[in-house]
Amino acid sequence: MASDRQDKDRLCLSCHDEMEAKPILSIYQTRHGVTADARTPACQGCHGESGAHAAKLPKGVKRPASTVRFASAGEFSASPADVQNGVCLDCHAGNTARHWPGSSHESRNLACTSCHTLHVARDRLLERATEAETCYRCHPNTRAELRRPSSHPISSGKLSCSSCHAAHGSNGPRLLKRDDINDSCHDCHADKRGPFLWEHAPVTDNCLSCHTPHGSAHGALLKARQPWLCQQCHSSSRHPSMAYSGAQIPGVTTTSAIPLHGCANCHSRVHGSNHPAGARLLR
Repeated sequence: MASDRQDKDRLCLSCHDEMEAKPILSIYQTRHGVTADARTPACQGCHGESGAHAAKLPKGVKRPASTVRFASAGEFSASPADVQNGVCLDCHAGNTARHWPGSSHESRNLACTSCHTLHVARDRLLERATEAETCYRCHPNTRAELRRPSSHPISSGKLSCSSCHAAHGSNGPRLLKRDDINDSCHDCHADKRGPFLWEHAPVTDNCLSCHTPHGSAHGALLKARQPWLCQQCHSSSRHPSMAYSGAQIPGVTTTSAIPLHGCANCHSRVHGSNHPAGARLLR
């Protein structure tokens, strides 16, 4: 089998060699080019038998395109996305790609090669430090959010988009790897999971009630600054939850309007408390 595969490769490589404009031979530095592995496809395993393309043609006869094309080349356009993806799914239908049919990326007619680069030694999408740059091509708003003062550490390489999202599809919303947003957050923030003796209702409902997932101008990824965030649910008329600034504190001469006092200064267990006296999330 290995010899048959190598013979097919030799046929293709007699024309497609290191002189190609795009990398060809570097496929042998990837998992798709391990000739000793019986699972490794030959060139024709992905590009189709392409008999007419590989045949010796009379002089002056125009050579037809290969059966499956993963990129445009000269006058030949790439094959439709579903044709390309069908080839990939022949081997990758399980594991991470099992939810691909019907996923938001599949429904938008993306091909695997829209994100992945195959004939290179290292696919940038598979490297944590460079993965996000691929995602940003379609999600520029997320790039902007991740540049805000408070954000998840994507740019520093501590997290990647795939830390939370399953690009090939999932059972959760917005391609989340977990079934809901709270489970996704609790993977890293287990101390906020609960259950608590005294629960803060928005916490058990949805983390996004108070936080933005990618980045915020406010600390701790909050959607708004305290106490205004809290006052979206808690009326200020029955509690002295004023936004005190430096100018309102005796002995301070600054005219800064930045609040120095927030609800969490007192209600420090805002996610929930297990203290017997923690009904007001004070401790």
